[in-house]
Amino acid sequence: MSHRSTIRRAVLRSVITTTSLLAIACSSTPSEEASAQSSASLASLAGLAPKPPLGWNSWNKYGCDINEAKIKAATDAMVSSGMKDAGYEYVNIDDCWAELNRDANGKLVPHRTRFPGGIKALADYVHGKGLKLGIYTSAGSQTCAKTMPGALKHEQDDANSFASWGVDYLKYDNCNHDGTPAKQRYQAMGTALANSGRHIVYSICNWGEEDPWVFGPQVGGDLWRTTGDISDNWNSVLSLLDQQNGLEPFARQSGWNDPDMLEVGNGGMTTTEYRAHFSLWALLNAPLLAGNDLSAMSADTKAILTNRDIIAVDQDWGGSQGRLLRDLGNGTQVWGKPMSDGSVAIVLFNRNGATSSITTSAAEIGLGGSSSYRLKDLWSKAESTTSGSISASVPSHGAAMYIVRREGTLATPPAPGTYALGDATWLTSSNGWGPVERNKSNGETASNDGRGLSIASTAYAKGIGAHANSAVHVYLGKTCSRFRAQVGIDAESGTRGSVRFQVYGDGKLLSYTDVKRGGQTASALDIATTGVTALELRVTDARDNKDYDHADWAGAEIVCN
Repeated sequence: MSHRSTIRRAVLRSVITTTSLLAIACSSTPSEEASAQSSASLASLAGLAPKPPLGWNSWNKYGCDINEAKIKAATDAMVSSGMKDAGYEYVNIDDCWAELNRDANGKLVPHRTRFPGGIKALADYVHGKGLKLGIYTSAGSQTCAKTMPGALKHEQDDANSFASWGVDYLKYDNCNHDGTPAKQRYQAMGTALANSGRHIVYSICNWGEEDPWVFGPQVGGDLWRTTGDISDNWNSVLSLLDQQNGLEPFARQSGWNDPDMLEVGNGGMTTTEYRAHFSLWALLNAPLLAGNDLSAMSADTKAILTNRDIIAVDQDWGGSQGRLLRDLGNGTQVWGKPMSDGSVAIVLFNRNGATSSITTSAAEIGLGGSSSYRLKDLWSKAESTTSGSISASVPSHGAAMYIVRREGTLATPPAPGTYALGDATWLTSSNGWGPVERNKSNGETASNDGRGLSIASTAYAKGIGAHANSAVHVYLGKTCSRFRAQVGIDAESGTRGSVRFQVYGDGKLLSYTDVKRGGQTASALDIATTGVTALELRVTDARDNKDYDHADWAGAEIVCN
């Protein structure tokens, strides 16, 4: 049974066409090509969820065992526990709140014994506490638990009911549908919400099927589930986390990727594991929807859910969702996201069964070029300084989380001129196989073991040869105005290989391509970099595997003033 979702806006938003830096490859896959406008749009969509929603949902703890009293108790506890003061605002009722049959007029009927006062009175109660009420249904004939009707072919009736009751948030699931494409079914509810007369955040919960990160913005979605359901165990957290890699270009203000709700405090994991779970979901700009018994939280659970420094990371938009910066290949990883004040939030993540030392650098997280840096540990609150190295001893299944900011003197910027990046000095680089190559394709083993750069039938004398997943960091010192390159899979891969090229400036996503595949011609990137201190050229796999992902930044150059 699948439940969960994210949120979305009641007023359909037209996707804003990007007018600045985005370069969309003509070689996109069909689903991506059909949505080039939405998948390329990084501008604010000014919807009902300009920040990831914070709240609580009934399903993870109670399943179908819900009633009016439990929803009121969760509402009261959200206030008394300090969660409301920390930013949480939604109290969301999941499946099983309605009678199995509609009334004679085709309207949904709240369950007569579980919710005798009806949803309107409950919404009034929640609103009286300064909070908002969410509700659930499915884009099918029945909901996932099959205890109540779904909204398929009843979208406007149900949207009107929700609006009349004072509902603020709709989680729209994907069970028991008739095979109609997801986009069509979710569009119908999006239109209905827009016509309901009330602003209702719209959470698309189709479990990542049919690429909701692509169609979600087109149908009015505020958030979209990227995975199946979470379970209260470590392997589930790892599986859902891994499925986020490669989706970072699709998140934007008022349009969030949702890896499902939180399990913090439900008892299936350790406090260390719950801290890691919360840290990573916050770094992903995920909705933070608690799913535990709020009225019976332990001190540890309350401390996790109300950690304001970490909540602030989740709520801040610095131009890119958090993402995997480096997989160190030994069960340890470095994750990071830019903050709007120019700092970077990072998580040093230990997936192993034993304590591990994890090390990264200011350059690798996108902050190179300064003589010193200040770190704040978001769990211990301790502060320290470093000349660039960032390291922590991280317990098994744990995470260390920091805010890192430049504090010292910046390096001397490049002199005016145009520079081939295959010949230029780099801050640092990492690569999926072997080292990143200068002016050669990736040879996978040792430096300088590649061939000449070639995309399709075109050869290039200069450039960068990489292999997903890779990154090259270059210091611009705010004096360079353009980055240019021809990008694609190197001809040595034949028709194999599939990657996405991404360009970041100080951690903010400036441009990305749709998936590039072996044998396709190069796509041109010409990106403004004015004001950028450090440039990052990243290649990720296409969420399949890294086989033959030899990727060329052919003719890569920067123009400095």
